[in-house]
Amino acid sequence: ILNNDSLRPSCLEQHLTKDHSTLIEKPKEFFAAKLQNLKCMNLDTTGAFHQVSAKAVEASYELSLLITKAKKMHIIRETLVKPFLLKAADIVFGVESKKNLSEILLSDHSVKCHINELAKDLELQVVEAVLASPFFSIQCDDTTDVAQCCQLLVFVRLTNNGTVKEELLFSKELMTTSKASDFMKKTSDIFEKNRLLWGKLAGVCTDGAPAMPGSCSGFVTLGKEKNLAVTTTYCVIQRQSLAAKTLPDDLCDSLNLAIIVVNVKNSALNMRLFDALCMDLGVDQKTLLFHPEVRWLSKGNMPSRLFELKDEVEVFLKQQKKEQLYHAFTDQTFQLSLAYLVVIFKSLNNLSLKLQGNNAANIIAHHAAIKAFMEKSPALKTLNTSSDKEDVKNKIVFHLDCLSDEFIRYFPDNFSGKPIHKLVRNPFNTDVDSLPEVLQYSSAKDNLENTSLEEFWIKYFSIYSKVGEEALHIILPFSSMYLCEKSFSSLITLKIKQRNRLDVEKLHCALATIKPRISQLVKKMQHHPSH
Repeated sequence: ILNNDSLRPSCLEQHLTKDHSTLIEKPKEFFAAKLQNLKCMNLDTTGAFHQVSAKAVEASYELSLLITKAKKMHIIRETLVKPFLLKAADIVFGVESKKNLSEILLSDHSVKCHINELAKDLELQVVEAVLASPFFSIQCDDTTDVAQCCQLLVFVRLTNNGTVKEELLFSKELMTTSKASDFMKKTSDIFEKNRLLWGKLAGVCTDGAPAMPGSCSGFVTLGKEKNLAVTTTYCVIQRQSLAAKTLPDDLCDSLNLAIIVVNVKNSALNMRLFDALCMDLGVDQKTLLFHPEVRWLSKGNMPSRLFELKDEVEVFLKQQKKEQLYHAFTDQTFQLSLAYLVVIFKSLNNLSLKLQGNNAANIIAHHAAIKAFMEKSPALKTLNTSSDKEDVKNKIVFHLDCLSDEFIRYFPDNFSGKPIHKLVRNPFNTDVDSLPEVLQYSSAKDNLENTSLEEFWIKYFSIYSKVGEEALHIILPFSSMYLCEKSFSSLITLKIKQRNRLDVEKLHCALATIKPRISQLVKKMQHHPSH
């Protein structure tokens, strides 16, 4: 054991020159390999103990990653996972296997260290992928967690191995205000730290909040100062939700009446009575869905379930002696309005689902989904034409006209007239004279038929960079904030009241689609149970 004086550089240099003169010219890599060998030699002469401990460290990393992805508390590893493994090994495999499993490091401190290392590795992999990608785009948003901390999340969309990947670039806490300048400072710091180029930024997607698109000092404006060619998009899901909020007063009255009817069963007793009634009548469904204003999909499902159980609801209202509500519910005008609400909400729900999902679609695909919905909406005007209720027909037509106007306002057709968009969307439906020669090959058409639009243009970017660059600037930008919104839900699950001091910068482990390089992390560690 060397004392502190012996560890001074001058003493170490003297020791090397005097006692190990043959090693003076050795490179740094030689000593790194020597260190790794010495770590292994801390164990028994057979090396068996080293192998078991290395596997135990690897298992500890894997279990830490699994439970983090499941968004469970760190302590569950020590209080549940390890006792579970030891008990199962003792019963199934015997004492020796139990002894080996007992070496797995699952203390709260060890797991925290492992998660930090996994998160750093995942973050490094994402940065390496961004650096290797010819272009990339980002989406960013902020939220306030249970500890009243403002969390900024930035996701990146890039090309990797011939496909499009979406990953969390970083998550940072904003210590004071949450202005556009704060977003830009955090983002710029990450770009500078990792040598990311603003010139390679193809697009920025935001939610359209005041801090984002502001004409003078918004995040988008500040981003354009870094790169004037960046494409800016606003979340298509939120625009669709805003455009759908066009119910006229009479249809709003019908929706409010439906909500009142559903809320009749809001007490525990009424809920049990309604369940018993549905069981007696032998219906498949026995639960009415409540109306959450902020959850559009659930909001849209409520009228559908109510219409499905309308006969049972009528019986229940009679039993509860809700005479006024019963007569309002059974009114033909209300029933026709409810039927229309079921149809239109279902159509809007289906559209919303098409706009959601990880790596779900690019701007072109989402634009096509919106356009298809707008072209289909006039057909809904033919609903109830056999009915003699002209007032119902008129308010349906009026609502569809308002809905169409709102969709046109929120989704202007910026694609149809631009040749580059036509070329990117389907190069083989474009005038052959305007096509680059390389895209006139028959093999190129076969590639488009057998791959996605993104993969096609990524492949031909290296062959014909000018057109490929234009294409990537169209298909790489995010068209929705789905990843941020989904991550906020994960954050709610991760950072609860009982662990409100959780470091959410380690969200990478819970959200990453790539795998951490655990084998490399294991090699860097000293494999010893006391670690």
